[in-house]
Amino acid sequence: MPDLKDDKRYANTLARGLSVLRAFRPTDNGLGNLEISERTGLPRSTVSRLTFTLCALGYLTHGRHHDKYRLGPSALALGNIAAAAFGFIETATPIMQKLANDTKTLIGVAIQDDGEMLMVKTWRPENSATIWLNVGYRMPVLKSSTGAAYIGAMNEAERNKIMSILPEDQTDECMELWARSQDHLLANGYMYLTGGDRFSASINALATPYRPSEFSEPVAFLSGAAADVLTEARMNDSVGPELAAAVEQLRHVTGQHYSVLLPV
Repeated sequence: MPDLKDDKRYANTLARGLSVLRAFRPTDNGLGNLEISERTGLPRSTVSRLTFTLCALGYLTHGRHHDKYRLGPSALALGNIAAAAFGFIETATPIMQKLANDTKTLIGVAIQDDGEMLMVKTWRPENSATIWLNVGYRMPVLKSSTGAAYIGAMNEAERNKIMSILPEDQTDECMELWARSQDHLLANGYMYLTGGDRFSASINALATPYRPSEFSEPVAFLSGAAADVLTEARMNDSVGPELAAAVEQLRHVTGQHYSVLLPV
C-alpha cells in the first residue's frame, strides 16, 4: 500500500502541526513539549517549533514561559464552525437521546481520525450515573465494534485509503474485518466484536454505520455499557436491532434512500 508521505502533494509540516493539535484530550490539564513529543512521536525540537507557531496563530495558548500548552481560541473557533456544519448531529439528537433512555446505554457517534475512531458526540440516559465514554475518547479501528462498523461500510477505495495509514502488518487483519463486517451488517444492520477481538474486555459495544452527506466517508453510531449490563444476548435480542432502526430512521429523516453499504 503506497505511503501518503511519499506523495509530492503531501505537506509534512502541516501534518505534523495537526498531529500536535490531535495530541490534546478533553481530560488534559495542559501539555508540555515533552508530553506532546511522547504522544506524537515527533522530536522535542520539532514540537518546540510547532507549538511556538501554533501559539502565534492562536491554536495553542499558554499563560507563562514555563506553563503548559492548551488549545487556544482559534482551535475553539474552528471546532465550533465544524460542529455547526455537521447538521446530521443535530438531526440525530432526539432519535439518539430516546434510544439512550430506552436502552439505558450510552449512545455515541465516532469518526475516523488519524487511524483511530474518535468520539465526537454522546447521548447519555437521563438520570444516569457516570457512563464510560466521553467526547474525545479514542478507540482502535481494528479492535473496536465502532471501528468494525466503520470499516464494514467502506467501498474499495475507502478501504484502501484507511489501509494506507494503518501499520503495514495490519493489512490482512483489515481485509478480513472488512469482509466479516460487511456480512454482519448486511444480515443484521449492526456489528460488534467479542472476546479477544476487542480492545476492552469490561465494555460491550455494538455499532451501525451512517454516511452523512457532509462527509466523504461513513461514521459509526454506537451503543455501549458495562459487559454485565449489555450482554451479547441483549445486543442481539434488543439493543442491536433498536440501534439499527434508529440509524435507519435518521437516514429517512435526512432523505437518504440507499443502503449505507452502497455509497454514492
